[in-house]
Amino acid sequence: MTKDNEPIVKSSCFVGLMIIIVGTIIQFSDESEFAVDKSKRGLTQVPKDLPLKTKVLDMSQNYISELQVSDVSFLSELKVLILSHNRIQLLDFSVFKFNQDLEYLDLSHNQLQNISCHPIVSFRHLDLSFNDFKALPICKEFGNLSQLNFLGLSAMKLQRLDLLPVAHLHLSYILLDLRNYYVKENEKESLQVLNAKTLHLVFHPNSLFSIQVSISVNTLGCLQLTNIKLNDDNCQVFINFLSELTRGPNLLNFTLNHMETTWKCLVRVFQYLWPKPVEYLNIYNLTIIESIHKEYFTYSKTTLKALKIEHITNQVFLYSQTALYTVFSEMNIMMLTISDTPFIHMLCPHAPSTFKFLNFTQNVFTDSIFEKCSTLVKLETLILRKNGLKDLFKVGLMTKDMPSLEILDVSWNSLESGRHEENCTWVESIVVLNLSSNILTDSVFRCLPPRIKVLDLHSNKIKSIPKQVIKLEALQELNVAFNYLTDLPGCGSFSRLSVLIIDHNSVSHPSTDFFQSCQKMKSVKAGNNPFHCTCDLREFVKNIGQVSSEVIEGWPDSYKCDYPDGYRGTPLEDFHMSELSCNITLLIVTIGATMLVLAVTMTSLCIYLDLPWYLRMVCQWTQTRHRARNVPLEELQRNLQFHAFISYSGHDSFWVKRELLPNLEKEGMQICLHERNFVPGKSIVENIINCIEKSYKSIFVLSPNFVQSEWCHYELYFAHHNLFHEGSNNLILILLEPIPQNSIPNKYHKLRALMTQRTYLEWPKEKSKRGLFWANIRAAFHIKLTLVTENNDVKS
Repeated sequence: MTKDNEPIVKSSCFVGLMIIIVGTIIQFSDESEFAVDKSKRGLTQVPKDLPLKTKVLDMSQNYISELQVSDVSFLSELKVLILSHNRIQLLDFSVFKFNQDLEYLDLSHNQLQNISCHPIVSFRHLDLSFNDFKALPICKEFGNLSQLNFLGLSAMKLQRLDLLPVAHLHLSYILLDLRNYYVKENEKESLQVLNAKTLHLVFHPNSLFSIQVSISVNTLGCLQLTNIKLNDDNCQVFINFLSELTRGPNLLNFTLNHMETTWKCLVRVFQYLWPKPVEYLNIYNLTIIESIHKEYFTYSKTTLKALKIEHITNQVFLYSQTALYTVFSEMNIMMLTISDTPFIHMLCPHAPSTFKFLNFTQNVFTDSIFEKCSTLVKLETLILRKNGLKDLFKVGLMTKDMPSLEILDVSWNSLESGRHEENCTWVESIVVLNLSSNILTDSVFRCLPPRIKVLDLHSNKIKSIPKQVIKLEALQELNVAFNYLTDLPGCGSFSRLSVLIIDHNSVSHPSTDFFQSCQKMKSVKAGNNPFHCTCDLREFVKNIGQVSSEVIEGWPDSYKCDYPDGYRGTPLEDFHMSELSCNITLLIVTIGATMLVLAVTMTSLCIYLDLPWYLRMVCQWTQTRHRARNVPLEELQRNLQFHAFISYSGHDSFWVKRELLPNLEKEGMQICLHERNFVPGKSIVENIINCIEKSYKSIFVLSPNFVQSEWCHYELYFAHHNLFHEGSNNLILILLEPIPQNSIPNKYHKLRALMTQRTYLEWPKEKSKRGLFWANIRAAFHIKLTLVTENNDVKS
């Protein structure tokens, strides 16, 4: 946002001083490994363990009383040495003969009385001020300091040619400490300052000004005087002192620091300076004493452009306010600053004024300031920060008769809006308005100048920007930081908005169409808001990612999640939520599609593995077992009736009846066959289950014919199921003919598993091997069974 447009009235004086004093230090202190700070350590001498590559050494505010060659000779790269505020009494410049790069030497505020000269050539800044020298400490060797910019000196007495050794140098700044200056009454000394852009004289802070030295200057552009204490009696002494200093045509800047004076003397100083070539007059820390009465002031033609007075202490309690304010209000200058004062009002000029710039920061002005004032016709900038303004409507009325006003700053007041039902009245020329740090609410948007370009409303109590507001079509910059806004404003009413500052608000779910609404946006600062990292924020984050990083200020560091707790502190650029979790329609479709795919897959799997067949078999098995549990105990004792149940395909019956059955029965085994032992009237499945359960073993004659028989597969399934249910090893597999694995249907996966996992007996084609085959069969029946027949006969 636009800052105060007050001109820099100190101009080159202030800037030049900063460059001279600080420039060299900054240049070398940036490299921290070469800067050493030993200030405020209670040291009595320079430490010997300093790094050899030290370039900047600060030894200020210690108790060092002398300086020797050995203290700094090993610091061959030293460029800056600060020894101010110590107790050094004698300085021999030969101490620095090994420090050929030394450019900045500060020995101010010591107890120096004498110096010993030595050739030196590298100094740019030499400060010997605020010491106890009787005469100006000038060496002829100083004349060789061709690069010297700053020279600080102290003296109790002055002689005209004291500065002759440096007269040919083009110094930027000379500081003369005259706090201890003393001459006898009626004695007058003189001093010639030849080439210096800025001269700063410091006097004793507690003594009435009585110096009668004549200081002549040639090229002086800036003059600063510090510690001026005046009354009505010595006022003329001070004016006489100024007469020589202000004679030159180049003096544009005049500054008075810490000035105590009567009102009458202050007006006399103003009157003296009015026709002089001074363009910028600054007074800092002004104290007015004794009395304030009406003083006549002649506002003749003047070159003075700006008067700046900061911090006024008024020790006069009863006075005519008109007498005080009139002197300032009628000044025929362009710029007036009176800040940090107890002024409660400022008069409206009687005639059309020349003021273009007025700054009354930190006074006690009220809403009546410049009320119905029609003479400030040239005023372009008005600053009323930190006053007692309360009614924004009256502020608007105040500007009505200021046709040239472009910049208005009324920040840091207690302004409220919405007190009046009628529309606010503003001068249409205002383009920059600072209303920050007040107590304004949403209604402020109905009380704004129509052609405003820059609007600062930060630190107020605004919760929303009303949709129905006056169209601010010229608005380009808007600052609403530190308010209570919950959303980013659209640009419907601000068609030219290019800069938006809305950080530190309550924006949690910013509008996704903000960037589409504000096509001319060049800078957005919306960080440090409590963003809710939910689905609603995804589109906003996506839009930010499509905007240049130069447009989004503070991105990504200032943009972090505040909610939910799991995301708190997470940068928005790292926040991601899938489209599936945020789109309910897509989620439902995805779940439906997944279920459909799962159903199709399960159906295909069931068909592939013949799951319905297995379910049917399990159901029949369960029913049969259920019926078995309901059979009386005496019947259960008759369950085991056969040594073996033989399952075979009808195509293999010849081998079973010719080979297998005779060989088993001749051993006394009871064999169960379906054609002779199935009970008529019962289902096939039930007969299969009963035969398997009443048999000690189940023999399966495997062949390609067996594979093709569905009922054989049923018998195998139930026998295998009984194996796990009873916990017995009751299966005997006989491979009558080889069965290729690829000939076994997929649905008969149990047959595949049994042939892979269990040992089977293979029927040998050679007769010589069949004896071993029958021996293995008989070995499977090594346990003698007691079979219970239906007639209760016991057989073994």
